[in-house]
Amino acid sequence: MNDGFHRQPHAVLDLPSRGQKAEKIAMLTGIRRMSSPVSLLEVGTGSGGIAHYFAHLPGIKVDVDAVDVVDSRLLHDGYRFTRVDDVLLPFGDDSFDVVISNHVIEHVGDRAQQVSHLRELRRVLKPGGIVYLAVPNRWMLVEPHYRLRFLSWLPHRLRTPYLRLRGRGDYYDCEPLERRELEELAREAGLSYRNISVSGFRATLAIEGDKGPLARILHAMPDRVLSTLESAIPTHIYLLAHDEARLATRVGVRGAVVDVDL
Repeated sequence: MNDGFHRQPHAVLDLPSRGQKAEKIAMLTGIRRMSSPVSLLEVGTGSGGIAHYFAHLPGIKVDVDAVDVVDSRLLHDGYRFTRVDDVLLPFGDDSFDVVISNHVIEHVGDRAQQVSHLRELRRVLKPGGIVYLAVPNRWMLVEPHYRLRFLSWLPHRLRTPYLRLRGRGDYYDCEPLERRELEELAREAGLSYRNISVSGFRATLAIEGDKGPLARILHAMPDRVLSTLESAIPTHIYLLAHDEARLATRVGVRGAVVDVDL
């Protein structure tokens, strides 16, 4: 989007957290049960921690490509990296079994650019493949990039003035999404989708361990109860595919990831 400002990459360079994030993505995509070798693309490489994790995943060969608009990598080995200038991907159609877009779509620009991002993910995805997509929920209490409460709740025109008023920056360069908006974008891009935010929440607790009494209470709730709170979960997590049939083999009716061979 040509808005006169340079969008920041906002890369997370904390390698231990990237390892935990990669483990969650592995759980939610079921990559360990896929037929080896698996071709994987990570869009938005950041530190390289997630690409490195999958390139060295025990028990299965994962052939990893990664792209980003800047090179912020701390880990370089085991995968191929390509710098890109925009949402266009330098790969042929039907190239990858798994595509990861983890907290990327909110950085690519306006709605048109977000749709273009999703269309590119669909284009490079094999017909039987899966996209893992995560994006901050617009209605999260604390905006994660600038650490300001209610920043993304504001109308778009007020976000930059509020950011400046609080001394956190000159321009709000992110576009977090409501669940409805994200699903509309997926449909416009020709992608089927399933919301797996509840499964993502449970996976986070399993990987990160004790998160305090509130998290333990939420973890004890059945899926049908947690699903009513999806709009309040800070991160939307979706699996996307070319068609609904592919998702039906991977995700239960309430968005729970099921254990099936892929």
